[in-house]
This record gives sequence, structure tokens and C-alpha cells, in this order.
Amino acid sequence: MRNPTLLILFGILLFVSCNNSEKSEYTFQISDLEPQLIKLSSDEFMGRMPFTEGEEITTDYLESEFKSLGLEPGNGDSYFQDVPLVSINTIPASEMTVSSAIESVSFEGLKDYVLWTQRTDTLVSFENAEMVFAGFGIVAPEYGWDDYKNIDVKDKIVVVLVNDPGFGTEDESFFKGNTMTYYGRWTYKYEEAIRQGALGCLIVHNTIPAGYGFNVVQGKWNAPILYLDERGTENYKPAFEGWVTLPTANKLFEMAGLEGRELLSKARKADFQAIPMNLKASSSMKVVSEYNVSKNVIAKITGASKPDEVIVYTAHWDHFGIGAPDETGDSIYNGALDNASGTAALLALAKAFKTDPLPERTVVFLAVTAEEQGLWGSAYYAQHPIYPKENTVANINMDGINPYGKMKDVSLIGMGQSEMEDLLNVELEKVGRYAAPDPTPSAGYYFRSDHFNFAKIGVPALYFTNGIDHFEKGKEYGKEMEEEYVRKYYHNPSDEYDPSRWNLEGAVDDVQLLYEVGKNLANSDTWPKWKPSSEFRAIRESYMK
Repeated sequence: MRNPTLLILFGILLFVSCNNSEKSEYTFQISDLEPQLIKLSSDEFMGRMPFTEGEEITTDYLESEFKSLGLEPGNGDSYFQDVPLVSINTIPASEMTVSSAIESVSFEGLKDYVLWTQRTDTLVSFENAEMVFAGFGIVAPEYGWDDYKNIDVKDKIVVVLVNDPGFGTEDESFFKGNTMTYYGRWTYKYEEAIRQGALGCLIVHNTIPAGYGFNVVQGKWNAPILYLDERGTENYKPAFEGWVTLPTANKLFEMAGLEGRELLSKARKADFQAIPMNLKASSSMKVVSEYNVSKNVIAKITGASKPDEVIVYTAHWDHFGIGAPDETGDSIYNGALDNASGTAALLALAKAFKTDPLPERTVVFLAVTAEEQGLWGSAYYAQHPIYPKENTVANINMDGINPYGKMKDVSLIGMGQSEMEDLLNVELEKVGRYAAPDPTPSAGYYFRSDHFNFAKIGVPALYFTNGIDHFEKGKEYGKEMEEEYVRKYYHNPSDEYDPSRWNLEGAVDDVQLLYEVGKNLANSDTWPKWKPSSEFRAIRESYMK
């Protein structure tokens, strides 16, 4: 019997040897990135918020840049793909009442729980809805796991735990240990509750396994949230989605005659059975909806010999527009790192591919909308692909480009997911660098940028961020820079391009890596696969016979 590991290694070596003659003629310079970064993050673009004048300025600019580079329209004769969206502003009642056979407790909205809805009715309410504790809310056949077995939760509220059963076990063979699988992501839990026909889903917040405080969740209280416009479909929408604080959950468990620690222990076993809580909940929400259309911007270079085989580079163009002013009075959320930098890299890559000899495969450059609101631009593309998933070789995503100078490493998001990382490792080794695993794997970053929507339809996707091992100043400096960014600049008006603070030498190195991986792939016959342990492998194999 053939050794599959040896076959994979042989394939990679063959891939590399066949492509040594295809070494890129293009060498990136800071001048390839900096002017576009300055432009896209300027006040002129008004924070690049979907549905605003800032969107029109941004998408028109990207179209003109793709045209000036000589790229073809990526959607027939158009550089745009319309993305129908709906903005839903949920205005919840101030309280949610939960009753048992012996007591009734009113929980305070925002403080004890957060609710919102995907329904567009002007009023959404639930009265005396039964509550069920459904463990982690997971159905994962490959792990022999089904938290919904032997119970019908239709028209009931499910209460589920955050993250997945592997978290905190240190056992990488149990789910993936402390590395979050998609089953641990909050979006999955709502999706599964919908598939089960639940009336609503409440996730129990816990800061460590969630990866963020309850204050992050509170940002959704009484705030507009974008969704895809699915009018005309029969897709079921639950009455609500939401979170409860850990103290609130413990009170609910107490009212139900259950003990929190014991429940966690039970929920971590495959034979767990969902538990009716014998509690009934009531509350209501007013809803204001607005429909509109945003745009993905898409361009391509048609392959010379394999035009139907496609590699897709992605970066999201959007940010938060104009909002509450900070302590300096600045109210424009310029989003320089997030993600004017990635969009600038997308344009730089387009220029490089257009400058170098024509690739054998088609290379697509996709600037997507509404990432900050829920990855909706890439989600819409994945549901309505211009290039079929069966013909899409891989996705390479950029969401923030290294502003800290030259690094020895890159942080590979989702290490162990696909053979795309093997191709990246080949290029890293050539320049004396290395890939380090995501430093916070429990936070589930693999599921929090646009490559994920390609993964969900089975397309192998590569996403890495800047590393922390600085060539001159070491890892502690790199960690300090990352922590400073999160503390001072992330999702704040202060995320602006400042040449005195930014060092784009490392960004140039990383974009060169992204180019080499894509260039080699565009000039080969290789179809990267998912690793055996990936939760996306079966999806790809289901249609790539």
C-alpha cells in the first residue's frame, strides 16, 4: 500500500522543482504599497462604510485602478458584483422574564443578556417559550457528536456553551484541543440552532473560551446589523439570537435545578443528552429594517492555457465609516491597517501579475464588502460564485499587512487545515523565514475573515498575518506591537497611516510571499487539498470526484 504522506511530500517537491524556472520576475517595493495605502485610508474615503458615499468613492476608485492596470472585468463585462443586504436594527425590550414552577425572574437587557433578530417584522416577540440546555449545540458526525439527538427543539429556546468540548482539555485529538474548530464559533451555533428549528439560541458567555469580554457582545445591543437580503427564499429565521452572561446562565441553571460545573462535565461527553430546563421565557423586540445593495469589486487576468481554473485573491475594502468621535475629536474610522493595507496589497498583486508573463491559470482579484459586518461580501460570493467552486483551485486572503518591519515568521491562521500552508512553507524556507501557529488558536481567527467563506464551500484557503519574531528586536517587541495595536488602534479612528510609526519593509516581504505562492500555483497543475483532520475536507471531496 502506498504511503500517503510520502506521496504528498513527493507532490510538493515535484511542484517546487517544476516551478523553479518560473521564479517571479517581479520584486515588490514599498512604493507598490504605500501610495495606495495612503489613498485608501485618507479622510477622502470617509471610512469606507457600505451604503454610504464612502462606498461609492471606494468602489469607483478600485474599478478605475483595475482598469488602469489593464485587468479585465471579473463579472462578465462588469467590475462589480451586487451584494443585496438588509440592515436590521433590533430594539429589544428592557427585560426578559424567565419563570419556573416556583419563581419568576426578570433579567436586565444589555447587563444580563443581549438579543437581536434576523427577522424583518416590525415586532418580534416570544411568550412562555420553553428552554432547553443543549450542551455545546454541536452536530459533528466526524467526531461522533450530536448534542441534539433524541430531542425536538422546534419552537424552543436552546441554551448552549461557548467554544467546543475540546477547549481546556489539552487533548488535540478531542476536537482540536485548545484550537477552536468551527463548531466552537458562535456563528455555527446559531446556524445549527436554525437547522434544528429552534425559536431562539442563547450562548453562555465566558471570557476565556470566548476570547473576548462581554463588552464586545454588548456592541450588538440596539444596533443595526447587516445581513444578506434573502427575500424570496424560504430560509427559516429564528425569533432571536443572543448571549447571556455567565452569572445569568448560572441563575437559569439554578432555577432549573441544575449545577453549572456538573453540566459542563456532562456536555463534554459524546453521550450527552439535551436537558429540558422546565423554564419559560418571554420578551419582545421592535425592528427597523432597511434594504440596500453594496458591491464587491472584481477583476481578472485570464489564464493562457487553463482559463477555467481559477485562483482568487481576496481583501475586504470596507471599514466603519464616520462614527462617534474619539478623545481627539476624530470621527472618521479610516481603517488603515484594517483593511486599506490588504486592499493596497490586492492592487499591488494585480500590478505584479499584469507585469509578469501571463499565468497559465486565471487569477482573480476580489475586493469584498461588509466584512466588518459579518463577512457578507465573501458570503454572497460563495453562495453566488462567478467562478464555480469546482473550478476554483484556491483562495489567498489578506486582512491587514505587517506594519512593524521585517519579521522572521508569519502567523499562520488555521495551521493544519490545508496543503496551502505546505506551499507557503516552501517559499518561507527559500528566504530563511518560518510559519508559526496562531498565537491565540482558541479565538478562532480562521473563522473571522473572508477566506472562511471559501473554506465553507470547500475551497482550500490561505490566510496569514504578520508574525511577532522581529529580525532585529525579537519576539517581545513583536508582541508589544500587536498588543499596542489592539489597545490603541483596532476599530478606532486612530487606525491611520503614520509613516513615523509604520515600517512597510515587512509588508513588502509578506506580499512577495503571497505573490510567489499564487504565481507558482497559477503556473502548475497542482490542486491543493485539505488536511485529513480538517472539517472542510469532506465538503471538497463531495464534489471533486
